[in-house]
Amino acid sequence: MQALIDTSSYTQRIAQACDVLGLHPTSQQIAQLLQYVEQLQRWNRSYNLTAIRDPEQMLTQHILDCLAVVSPVQRAIDASAKHEPTVLDVGSGAGLPGVVLAVMLPAVQVTCVDAVEKKMTFVRQMRGVLGLTNLSATHARIETLSAQYDVVISRAFASLSDFAQSSGARVLPTGSLVAMKARPTDEEFADLASQTDWSIAKVEPLDVPELQAQRCLVWLHRTENA
Repeated sequence: MQALIDTSSYTQRIAQACDVLGLHPTSQQIAQLLQYVEQLQRWNRSYNLTAIRDPEQMLTQHILDCLAVVSPVQRAIDASAKHEPTVLDVGSGAGLPGVVLAVMLPAVQVTCVDAVEKKMTFVRQMRGVLGLTNLSATHARIETLSAQYDVVISRAFASLSDFAQSSGARVLPTGSLVAMKARPTDEEFADLASQTDWSIAKVEPLDVPELQAQRCLVWLHRTENA
């Protein structure tokens, strides 16, 4: 069977991207990311997990994009000083960024949640295929969950106000609520301030290797604690 991806080229590009991002993956972690891209490409043919179908675009717009948030998430986890830190990926879809975070941060327990069952079935499959004992997947709406986490993150899941309203209660008092965004708008900031108890802590620009597009992390904090 013909390979779905150019393994040699992708290995080099992931390694180079990690070098740019200050990450130091093992050969096993790079192999896990490669296998994830290949499985995503294979499953997407039948299950429509993502609108991006070209493996080249999957590599840059999914894998490298998510690798760019590994260090910021690690910093937030280090600041919480938890022995067994936890991350919740809201509206995870095919496991983005949850699967990438689980690969790169093996000491962190990562939970993906999504309302689409087939997408969480895929993430559970990735737990087994990639050997990620720190990864779990929950088929549910975020509003129905009760546990709290050190970092609650989303990737283009909803507007900032909708994200804060639906997911803010899942953040531990010492935790972080953070949204992966392309270009947040002034309207989003205004709605967040007027409709929620959350406000902007900082907007952190991200430089995603190979991706000529604006990306940032929007860190939120509870207004009452400001």
